[in-house]
Amino acid sequence: MLNKRHLLAGLALTIAMAVSAPVTALDKKPFNAQAFEAAQAAGQPILVEVTAPWCPTCKAQAPILANLAGQSKFKDIVRFEIDFDSQKDLLRKFNVRMQSTLIVFKGKQEMARSTGDTNAGSIERLLDKSI
Repeated sequence: MLNKRHLLAGLALTIAMAVSAPVTALDKKPFNAQAFEAAQAAGQPILVEVTAPWCPTCKAQAPILANLAGQSKFKDIVRFEIDFDSQKDLLRKFNVRMQSTLIVFKGKQEMARSTGDTNAGSIERLLDKSI
C-alpha cells in the first residue's frame, strides 16, 4: 500500500528526472498556436512537421531529424508536430494535403516545404533555409 513517503519519493524522482532531462535542438512539441506565434514574432527558425503514426515515410524521417538535432547549427530551431489524422484545422491553415510534410519558417516567413522526403541531405538543406 502506498503511503505518504512513497508518494513523496515518487514525486521527487519525477521532478528530478524532468529537471535533469536534456533539452536538445529540434525537440518536438505538439503544435501550439501561441507558442508558434511567439516563435514567429521572435524571428526564430521553425520546423512544422506533419506526421501520422501509421506513416512509413514519417517513420523514415524521424531518425534523420533526430540525427540533425545533434548538429549545433540547428540548436535554435523550434519544432512543432501536427497530427495528420486529428488536426485537420491545422492542415487547412498550413495548406497541407499529405502526412510527411515538413515546413520551415524564418520568423513569419515560410521559407520552404517538402513532402515525402526521406533523403538526409535534402532534409538538412531544407532546415538550412530556416536559419
